[in-house]
Amino acid sequence: MKILLHSEHLDKIKNSGLGKSIQHQMRALEIAGIEFTTDSDDDFDLLHINTYFPKSMLFARKTREKGIPIVYHAHSTEEDFRDSFRFSNQIAPLFKQWLTQCYKLGDMIITPTTYSKKILDTYELETDVIAISNGIDLERFTPIEHARDKFLQKYGYNEDDFVVMAIGLYLKRKGILDFVELAKRMPDVKFIWFGFTDLSLVPDEIEEAVETKLPNLHFAGYVDNQDILLALQGSDLYIFPTHEETEGIPAIEACASKADFIVRDIPVFDDWLIDGETTYKAKDIDEFEDKIRAFQNKELPSLTEAAYQVALDRDLPAIGEQLREVYERAYQLAKNRQI
Repeated sequence: MKILLHSEHLDKIKNSGLGKSIQHQMRALEIAGIEFTTDSDDDFDLLHINTYFPKSMLFARKTREKGIPIVYHAHSTEEDFRDSFRFSNQIAPLFKQWLTQCYKLGDMIITPTTYSKKILDTYELETDVIAISNGIDLERFTPIEHARDKFLQKYGYNEDDFVVMAIGLYLKRKGILDFVELAKRMPDVKFIWFGFTDLSLVPDEIEEAVETKLPNLHFAGYVDNQDILLALQGSDLYIFPTHEETEGIPAIEACASKADFIVRDIPVFDDWLIDGETTYKAKDIDEFEDKIRAFQNKELPSLTEAAYQVALDRDLPAIGEQLREVYERAYQLAKNRQI
């Protein structure tokens, strides 16, 4: 069975979480020995589609009319579209309608977590939704020698600085406003944010936050994966103040990097990140502040070894086999559809 991994505008989304998940799919299929192509002009036996742009939907519709099986990967929901770009909240209900029409074209739907599956189950898709993690390529997450020294030197920090990092686009949903507020509240702590979004696309309050001038706050912009790995291994603490995710790849990367981290206590993390066992959770900005202080004062034990098991469970060889099972089910469903 030859799979077409179809992803429209990959050049524009390659640096996003969606772009990472598509890269992970390719690697997972390679490891599993599943033949695939990314060229829509190639022959293929099953379409695995990742994007919901108009041309993607049209391509999926034509593929379905030919009787070819389709697995639609539901990376997005109305909920995680809100609090992102300008006017996103106003058009979110229309976005949900569009997603519903796209996802209904699938013989099977994949989504990253049981949380996002529960959301999609309310969309009345009339299609089986399977939760499969976006996964992690653990081969990339090898320890970097003298990571802390290299990280401090690269970003101009001193040995006695306590450095808190975050990763994400410049979106309200990602918790960037709380990140900036924490920097204001904790002038003795260094805060650095990795990621970038064109400020013309975001609301004024986000633009103002990114342009905040504080001696302890730095926006590093987009950096490559190796620099993210260096930061996760070299900083003192990673925080993920996101308000909504379908999974949250950076949390898995933190587990794989054996980084101490705090996530916001939101439903998407309920069944795979356990407070006080594999990570620490904070409900609001006050709890983030309290737990950052506790880490700074060495009052919280490290949970990195337990967290690493989370990454092991999501290593790409396991993901490849899970994808194979879904492909086989979708192929049979499409075959039955033609009878």
